[in-house]
Amino acid sequence: MELRRFFERAIGASFRDLALGDDPASAYLADLLTRFARTENLFPRGLATPRLETVVDVLLETQAVWEDPAHFRPEHEVTLRRHIGDYALFMTGVFRERVERSASTGYYVVQGKSAYRFVSEHDRASTRPASPASAPLYRRLADRFEHYAGALDYARRVHFPEHPEHPFFRLSFG
Repeated sequence: MELRRFFERAIGASFRDLALGDDPASAYLADLLTRFARTENLFPRGLATPRLETVVDVLLETQAVWEDPAHFRPEHEVTLRRHIGDYALFMTGVFRERVERSASTGYYVVQGKSAYRFVSEHDRASTRPASPASAPLYRRLADRFEHYAGALDYARRVHFPEHPEHPFFRLSFG
């Protein structure tokens, strides 16, 4: 919980600094950072690939789920799509320079927005949505993707301490 509180404070301060106000996505972004501080959440195991390390890996996993009737579950695709949105947002926000160096920023933005839109529409149409507020939240993440990536980048530069013990500085992106 200490890490979660750290991210809540950093995102809250960033949103205030950037005049984003009391945005409902701030709690989601703090949760995202907390989840992805653990490498196994950032790079989950897949059926088609042992470790999902890129947006393309997760898209291939989504295709594999559709092609294998034994593993097909619509909820699993929603989980994968949410991961695409989360991963793309995290990488374009926290590791922006790395994404820019690989010239894939536009691709990550397009895939992230599309993934969040998919999750939003699935939740909106579902008879059992994840929560009453989830469809509008995911739609907001899709519509304001670049703003939230910018807020994460700002939070990293201004509010995250830069030392080797910090969870994000231990991640290896060679």
